Amino acid sequence: MDTPTAALTAEASRAARHAYYERIKPLHLTPLWEELHALVPREPASPCVPALWRYADVRRHLMESAMLITAKEAVRRVLVLENPGLPGRASITQSLYAGLQLIMPGEAAPSHRHVQSALHFIVDGKGAYTTVGGERSTMYPGDFIITPSWDWHDHGNEGLDGVSEPVVWLDGLDIPLVRFFDAGFAENDDALSQKVEKPEGQSFARFGHNMVPVRYTHTRATSPIFSYPYARSREALTALQSGDAPDDWHGWKLRYTNPLTGGSPMPTMQTFLQLLPQAFRGKGHRSTDGAVYSVVEGCGTAEIAGQRFGFQPQDTFVVPPWAVLRLEADEEAVLFSFSDLPVQQAIGIHREAFLDH
Repeated sequence: MDTPTAALTAEASRAARHAYYERIKPLHLTPLWEELHALVPREPASPCVPALWRYADVRRHLMESAMLITAKEAVRRVLVLENPGLPGRASITQSLYAGLQLIMPGEAAPSHRHVQSALHFIVDGKGAYTTVGGERSTMYPGDFIITPSWDWHDHGNEGLDGVSEPVVWLDGLDIPLVRFFDAGFAENDDALSQKVEKPEGQSFARFGHNMVPVRYTHTRATSPIFSYPYARSREALTALQSGDAPDDWHGWKLRYTNPLTGGSPMPTMQTFLQLLPQAFRGKGHRSTDGAVYSVVEGCGTAEIAGQRFGFQPQDTFVVPPWAVLRLEADEEAVLFSFSDLPVQQAIGIHREAFLDH
């Protein structure tokens, strides 16, 4: 039991320390011992929180935005999916940005480029296109498309087979990561749209069949394929389903790859596609790479850090770093996701844990 003298001594010590901290503050000094446990925690403690955005709710606001501003005026007409735990930071996790972009029939989003790497996952509608490095690719729901760092790119919506409809895709970028390094650059093109100089599908024809042109030299960290069609990816999942039992945590899960290296398609973001069988009840899994999910097919539940979120096609949800995720499927479901896994692996900090329930 503390004696009055000891208590007085402790109080005097606290007062002396506080006075000391105030004296060194003008010199821009701070005592590590007051911050050590927060700077080097026993386990990750992210300010990010689990969240789900229902597409049925977001879509009407996207459509309203089309009446307020054109794609050309906005440069990119996007509603940012901002994590409730990171208000005002335009981030879905500490390292990732996500938003839903809309392009209406007849519109074009101006050509520009930036050092941030970007991915587009088509959520709704068809008939739009993206042009990257002079090659155009038509967008279909479920397609995964890359915009490499510092490549010129533009988007447009000319319709398909005589049908014109709004097209929406999920944007994923490493904006917060680049912002952390204060290394962001961007440039607007002189032309609204690029001149198409390559036939559609050329990049996949050259690199998508486990073969490479004999004189090709790989010099970039990003995949030479910038469009991964959903039809092919879904076929790969179906083939896996027919031969392998589902994983207890992930069902059947595949990662997209750079065909030249076997690594991630982008240096800062890894992308995945997974299939959950009907009545799937997954075990808990946690990982230091927080992830963003887009529901492609089916309905189910994502239990994230003890919170249950029912999901439907076209919904988006986020799993914070080190939050336990359990996936359930009421019917067969397909999920696309992306995370900052390549960065964590590159610097040797990635960890994951598989729970037995």
